[in-house]
This record gives sequence, structure tokens and C-alpha cells, in this order.
Amino acid sequence: MRILQLHSNFIVYKPVRKEIDSAEDSERVERRFEDIVVLFTCVEEGDDERVAVKAVDEVREHLERLKVNRILIYPYAHLSSNLAGPSEALRVMRRMEEYAREAGLEVYRAPFGWCKEFSISVKGHPLAEQLRIIVPEEGREEVVSEALKAEEKIKSHWFILSPGGELTPIDRFNFAGYGKLEKFARYEMSKVRAAKQMPAHVTLMKRLEIADHEPASDLGNFKWYPKGRLIKALIEEFVSQKVIEYGAMEVETPIMYDFGHPSLSDYLHRFPARQYLLKSDDRSLFLRFSACFGQFLLIHNSQLSYKHLPIRVYELTKYSFRKEKSGELAGLRRLRAFTMPDCHALCADMEQAKEEFLRRFKLSISVLEGLGLTKDDYELAIRFTRDFYEENRDFIHSLVDVFGKPALIEMWDERFFYFVLKWEFNFVDSIDKASALSTDQIDIENAKRYGITYVGSDGERRYPLILHCSPSGAIERDIYALLEKAYMDMGRGKPPMLPLWLSPVQVRVIPVSERFYEYAENLVEKIEGYNVRVDWDDRQLTLQKKVREAEMEWIPYIIVVGEREVESDILTVRDRSLGRPGEPGRLRRMRLEELIEELRVKVNGKPFKPLPLPKKLSRRPRFYS
Repeated sequence: MRILQLHSNFIVYKPVRKEIDSAEDSERVERRFEDIVVLFTCVEEGDDERVAVKAVDEVREHLERLKVNRILIYPYAHLSSNLAGPSEALRVMRRMEEYAREAGLEVYRAPFGWCKEFSISVKGHPLAEQLRIIVPEEGREEVVSEALKAEEKIKSHWFILSPGGELTPIDRFNFAGYGKLEKFARYEMSKVRAAKQMPAHVTLMKRLEIADHEPASDLGNFKWYPKGRLIKALIEEFVSQKVIEYGAMEVETPIMYDFGHPSLSDYLHRFPARQYLLKSDDRSLFLRFSACFGQFLLIHNSQLSYKHLPIRVYELTKYSFRKEKSGELAGLRRLRAFTMPDCHALCADMEQAKEEFLRRFKLSISVLEGLGLTKDDYELAIRFTRDFYEENRDFIHSLVDVFGKPALIEMWDERFFYFVLKWEFNFVDSIDKASALSTDQIDIENAKRYGITYVGSDGERRYPLILHCSPSGAIERDIYALLEKAYMDMGRGKPPMLPLWLSPVQVRVIPVSERFYEYAENLVEKIEGYNVRVDWDDRQLTLQKKVREAEMEWIPYIIVVGEREVESDILTVRDRSLGRPGEPGRLRRMRLEELIEELRVKVNGKPFKPLPLPKKLSRRPRFYS
């Protein structure tokens, strides 16, 4: 396929006459489009629907740089002499149009098979004119697992399960007072994952200098600025700390695996994910989409007894890779490379598995609470087969009782996946999309698939059940949830902010003039000595502008230093948590010891890392403008 891509001020065209008998139906009327990327498209022999998808992905990546979301697909046979047949060319163009729309683009297509008169004005910047040549990929096609295909086709029965055990068909449940649960249920039942608008956190993650897309990488891969890397590292450390306290043994496994390995090739079709593929010498490899198989291969050679069970193994994967559809990628909500805390437990039987499952359920609630997300911020989904529910009804009810709110239930008539029970905590964002955070599953297949056994009390070898848990979900998605929550807090009249322990700068000192620079710098050194991330503003700006910028950075405590503070040794502190959106935090008069004690109580038990930036703002670069 060849595409002449033109970023245009406008294009005007009018179908004049049919060039081929199979031309599409079209009126002979003039059409005009402004500020649009025109794709003069020529479909060549051998092009297929995969080429159509690949072409749109390449164009879409370029559109992000141009900050344009509108395209016109314009059939144009004059770019090649090796043309596909008319019916095949039209089929490929229709797939381009369909896939581009799924990806969230505003798409138009000129009629196929017509001679058209047109006028076009092309913008004058260096990226306005591009020639693209997209060729069919040779070798291995994209591997789409049977589980992923089944997930799109499987018939589900939907219910709401309330505390106390009442199971109500979803069309008969009264959602009054459960608005987020209703949004979540509609999202899950629709199975539409593509985002048609940008979620609020994308703007926030850039403005706060947390993270951004990396155009030089693949879609869904991010760069992390110093503040974002700090937040990410703190969450990684906190989650790992909680999982190790729970009793898991931390390991590390490779990020790429051989397609030819018998256990892996079988497992690929039991897990609903698309893979990144690569070649090494004569071997076909894929990048891991979870830590499951690395940990299973590690455990395979272990000598296990029933006395060892349950055994808990943990890895923080940097990174896991899933080649999500480009139209589903939306900031930190859905990525292709992500950091996943992955904890497996081997259990002797179903009773032990249920006991461990409940323990991990409570662990996950505790982890999310530590991150700053309460049960009011997310919804519970539980998925199982009808037979499993009949046999384990009381246990499933107990999960909802612990959660304390109604849960969405997805029930299947028969099992296709490797698990018999799964739950997730799902965050519903500002554009009513839902994303899974914590999750756990009871897996009844993979011990046999990977040859994992333990010796029972009778001396016989048995296959354990395996639990798959991420107590927080992907670290990037936790940050997405915190930013989306902050944005929604603004709409409720609360100041947007991150939890104190995750705030890159926890305290900012602002001297009212140069006379107080020395005092400010000494104060910063004292505060820093108590494991507090603190900086000070020595720039030649007005006090009002300095305070305003600190507010825009969501800094929890701002200390303004002037004559009164120096003489009294009592600080004037703006407390952001007591303010309102667009207004400074409430002023408080505090001694330094009182402030330090308040900070200590609020971050109690959380990891600490020092400020990864110069303490003087005049020395600090801007990473995003």
C-alpha cells in the first residue's frame, strides 16, 4: 500500500463520473473539509486487512505529533502500477475506515471507483507531506490467543450480588445510589474498550511532569520524568513491601520466551492477550504479558510437600507487554508496556485455595487503601461458571460481604478460561471507562500444564491449585486512578492532590524577598533532616506568582517566610487539604515541630525517597511546557 499523506488547510472534491462498473454509489455533490489529514491511498496487489490496520497505526502515531484527529481516506490509484483488484482494494479501504474509527479518529472516505475533481491547500510545516509505503509482514502473523477470541464471543449472564447474598438479574436491579456501579456494568456488558475522548488524567500527567508518550517508541510506551519516576518507585516499593509482609518470596524471571516451548505455546491460547513478537537467531520469541510462566517454570523443578503449602511467589515485572489495539490505548489507563506486581500461591486443594483467596482479597483492599483509594473509589466484579457458583455459593457471598457493597457478577454456562473463579476491583474514570486494578484467580489447569506437583500426606504426587493475584494492578494504572480521582474531586469542590507520601514535593518554602533567603535555606535543611521532600523558591518572581505556581503543582504545604516568621519562629503554612479548587489552601500558624509531627503521622508506615530534583527552583529545568 502507498499513501501520500498531506496535512491540509482544506480539500474540496466532487465526484464527476464512474471509472469502473463496481464503483460505490455516490451523489455528484461537492464536499469540503478543513484542517484535515488527507490520505491519498493506493492499494497494491497482496495488501490485506492487516496492511490496513498497520497503515492506520502508522498514520495515527503521526497524527499525535500533528495534534490532529481528522482524516480523509481518498482512493488514488496513480501512486502505483501494481494495483489490487477493485473489490479487494475497496475491502482494504473499508477496513482502514472501520479500524480508524475504532481507534477514536474522526474518519471520512471519498467514494471508490470515481473520477473526481479536487482542490487542496497543504500546510507549510516540515511534517505536512509524507509518503508512506506499507508492506505485508512476512513470517509469523500476529498471534491472537483462543482465549482472546473467546472473550469477544463468549455469552455472559449478568447479575448484581448484594451483601447478604441476594443475586438479582442486572435488568431488575435498582441502581439508585449506585451510579458508579451502573456505569461499570454498562461498560463491561458493552465490551467496547476503545476511548473516543482523552481521559482527564492525560493532561494532568503532562502538566504535573509525571509522564508522557514517547513518540520514538511504540504506542503505549511511556517516558517518566523525575517526579513521575519518584511516584512510580514509591508505589512499587510499597506494594512489594506489603506482599512480602504477607509472606511471598520475591523472584525475578526473564522478559522473553520461546514460542516453541510446549507449555508456553499451549498457555498462550488460554490467556486473553496479544503478544509482542521478536526473532533471535532461528527462534521465534515473545515478550511476556505477565510473570505467570516465568514463575511456573521456576517452580517446576522445586521439591514440594503438602507441608510447604500454601507457597507464595512474587515478582514485580518491569515490564509486562501486551499489544493492545491502538484504539484502546488511552494514557496510563491502557498501555502496551506496564509494571505489574504479580503474586502466585500454590494451594493443596480448593478449601485451602478459598482460605488463601479471601486473605489476598483483604490484602488487596489494604494495598489500595494505602495508595489512597478507598472502597468508594472502585467497584467489584466476580466471574465464574454456573456450576462453580452452585458449589461455592457461600464463599462467593462472603467476598461481597467483606467488600460491603453490591458487586457485578458475570456468570458463564461453561468454562473456557484456565480459572474457575476471578475477581477484580475496577476504577471508573471521568469518561465512564472502567479499568481493573487488583485481581485474583483460582487456576485449575496450569499446574498440570507446567508439570508442577507436590507430595501429599499419603506420599502420592498431586497437582496444586494456583492463585494469580496482583494486589494493586499495574503501577501505571494506579497513578491513572489517583489522577482521575483528583480530577473528579475538583468537580466535587475539593482541591485536587496526591496522597502526601506520593507528592513529589511535600513542602515548599517561599521567602517574601531576598532578605529572607538565608533563613529559608536553613529552614529547608532542617525540614529535609526529618525525611521530608522540601524545596524553596529563589526565583525573581512576585510572591503571588510563586504561591500560584506552588498551587498548580499540588504542593500540600506552602510555607511563606517573612519578617514575622523570622522574629516569632512560628511558620505561616498554607494547607492545601483545607482549600478549594482554584483557591490557596487555608493559612495556619504552626511551629516547625508541629508541622513535622503532622507530616510524620500522615506518612506513617509508607516508604520514603528523597527529592530527585534541585532544591532551589532557579536550578530546576522544566520537562514539559
